[in-house]
Amino acid sequence: MKLQHRGKPDPAIGALGASRTRVLEVLQDAGTQLNVNDIAARVGLHTNTVRFHLDALVAAGLVASKAEERELPGRPRTLYAANANSDNAGSRSYLLLAEILASSMSTQTPEPREAAVKAGQEWGRYLGESPPPFKRVDAEEATERLVSAMDTLGFSPEKVTRGRQRQVLLHHCPFREVAKEYPEVTCSIHLGLMKGLLAELDAPLEVERLDPFVEPTLCVASLASLAPGTGD
Repeated sequence: MKLQHRGKPDPAIGALGASRTRVLEVLQDAGTQLNVNDIAARVGLHTNTVRFHLDALVAAGLVASKAEERELPGRPRTLYAANANSDNAGSRSYLLLAEILASSMSTQTPEPREAAVKAGQEWGRYLGESPPPFKRVDAEEATERLVSAMDTLGFSPEKVTRGRQRQVLLHHCPFREVAKEYPEVTCSIHLGLMKGLLAELDAPLEVERLDPFVEPTLCVASLASLAPGTGD
């Protein structure tokens, strides 16, 4: 049966790139060591391009290289062979998995938004960093930590303060493809992540709301002050 997937291409599929994957496949199929010229002839690429891909595959631990053993004068050639673990470097389809889970939650959960926020909060707490005992984290430090965490997660955040109003502008959504199709679930998970990150700090600050896609590549999180010790 041919699999038909109506979603967008998964950026994780073929993460090595088509040419680099082909170089790896040639080495896997060869079952022996090959030099750059041999590989270039089999994949139909220039030797310099093949060297570039081989360097990346060696750095990733998928290919091993060694100097050719020879008694003749001259510089020995470099030989390459696929490592035993290279078979695990095939395609991934995490986007498809995310779409399956998001669609399932949106249609089979009685309160999908609330469930998604709760799931995000749990993961936000897990990913967050608790302060040391007796350490109080103020709103400014909590905002900085939230921005740092969201940056690590790939949201390209920007802190904006206007008087007593605090916002975090999110210029990139790593869940964009799924968020566009299932915003109720995906954006709620995103909101929950931020809530959980702040809750783990026990800071006098909470994420009051998240406005998704106020511009094509911008979401805005609005923060609100809490009385100390009243965090989630």
